[in-house]
Amino acid sequence: MIIIFFIIGFTTSAKNIIEFKGDINYSDSTKDSSGVITTMVKNPARVVYPSVLREHRDESADYIKQYAHKQRDFIIYMFSRGKNYFPKAAKIFTEFALPTELQMLPALESNFHADAVSSAGAVGYWQFMSELAHDYGLKTGKVDERKNFNKSTIAAAKFFRDQLDYFDDDLLLAVAAFNCGTGGVRSAIKKANVSDPDFWDVKQYLPKETRLFVMKFIALNVISANYHKFLHRKLNFDEPGLVQLAYKDSSVADINTTAQNPL
Repeated sequence: MIIIFFIIGFTTSAKNIIEFKGDINYSDSTKDSSGVITTMVKNPARVVYPSVLREHRDESADYIKQYAHKQRDFIIYMFSRGKNYFPKAAKIFTEFALPTELQMLPALESNFHADAVSSAGAVGYWQFMSELAHDYGLKTGKVDERKNFNKSTIAAAKFFRDQLDYFDDDLLLAVAAFNCGTGGVRSAIKKANVSDPDFWDVKQYLPKETRLFVMKFIALNVISANYHKFLHRKLNFDEPGLVQLAYKDSSVADINTTAQNPL
């Protein structure tokens, strides 16, 4: 018989761990003479970041918290609207060996509206300007393929493949380039004047619209990875990565008792 109890010395997550339905990952454990086993476990209440966005977690946390609060209704609506589009986009990006996190961009670009037209003349799900659309094989005549989700997403995949190649696989710089152009990102890199720059190095030199575009892209992906927590208002970025768990093996106590009272 095992009697389990929790020692949470630096978090309030005991209830979350008890109620957690998935697998809890255990690290190495120690056991003392009284049978108490202590181990560190991954905290299921911690906000999870997609692997490609884990760097600079601290820089994005405050923005994501504010975005999740202020744009809650929009986010719920967009995830509901996008449920028919996300799998299609993810499939295409996987075929191109690209990060599936890119599937979030049509939510920001067009709210998944085929007929969306910007003031600058960008059209469709991905808001391609006509020149860029032609560069990536889309027709814009009587039948405008920018309004075809699959065809325009394939064009977007080709664009991001080129941008990731140009920016040494930096996803956020590629996303920034989709908003302000390769030249705009290149200009920001030049102004930053640092070796091997990433988005965070050049962020202040990018147009405000582009900075916000990239931050929203990060926010939507983190919310997507923690959607159940988001719906239940449990996006707590202060939760630690690990929590301390202790439990007692009652069989040890039984052995000790038998040794002391053999009859």
